Amino acid sequence: MTPIVLALIAGAVVGLALGALGGGGSVLAVPALILLLGFTPSAATTASLIIVAATSATALRAHARDGHVAWKAGSLFAAAGIIPAYLAGAAAGRVPEAVLTVAFAAIAALAAVRLFRPSSSRPPERIRPGKAAGAGAGLGAVTGFLGVGGGFLAVPALVSVLGLTMRRAVGTSLLVITVNSLAALIARTGTGGGLDWALIGPFTGAAILGAWDGKRLSTRVSGNSLQKVFAGVLLAVAVFMLIDVIP
Repeated sequence: MTPIVLALIAGAVVGLALGALGGGGSVLAVPALILLLGFTPSAATTASLIIVAATSATALRAHARDGHVAWKAGSLFAAAGIIPAYLAGAAAGRVPEAVLTVAFAAIAALAAVRLFRPSSSRPPERIRPGKAAGAGAGLGAVTGFLGVGGGFLAVPALVSVLGLTMRRAVGTSLLVITVNSLAALIARTGTGGGLDWALIGPFTGAAILGAWDGKRLSTRVSGNSLQKVFAGVLLAVAVFMLIDVIP
C-alpha cells in the first residue's frame, strides 16, 4: 500500500474512534504516524496535535448540535489546561525520542485498560474547583507532551469531577481536547520542519470524515463493544511501540 492510502485508512480509524467514544482514537494517531508512515516521535506528536485539533473540533460541532456539550463547565476545565499544555508542548522537543516513545506506549496501555474496564465514576456530591483545576491542568500537560487528546482521561474526569452525565462528558471532552491541542501547537510553532504535509493532509481529512461516521455509529452499536475493539487495538499498539524502541 502507498503511504497516502495508509494515511487515509489510519485517519479514518482515528476519526471513527474519536467520534464514537470521545477518546481513545487520538491515541492511535501517533503510533500510526511512526509505525506506518515513518515519522519521528517528535514530528509524530506535533502532527498528531494538528490532526486531533481538527478532528475534535469537527466532532464537537456534531455533539453541540445535539446539545451534548456543557460549554461553561468545559471551558473552565479547558482553561486550566492551557498553560500546562503550552509548557509541556515546548518541553517535548527537548526530550529524547526513545523516552517519548516509551511514555507514549505507557499512555496507550493505560487507555486500553480504561476502555477494557470502563470507569465507574459517579457524579460528585459537590464540585471542588481546586480538584477540577488540577484535573484540567494534568490533562493539558499530557496533551501537550505526547500529542494526544486525552479523551480517555477527560471523559471520566468530567463525570467524577464536574458531575456531567456520560453523554455530555463525551461531547464536552472534545471541547477540552480542541483547546489543549491548539495551545500545545502554538508552543511547537517553528519546530515542525520535518512534517510531511502531503501525508498529514489526507490523514486529517479522513479523520474528520471518520468522526462524523463515528458519531452515527455510537447511536447504533453498543458502547461496550466499541470500547473493547479499540482497547484491543491500543494494547497491540503499545506492545509494538515498546518492541520498536528496544535496542
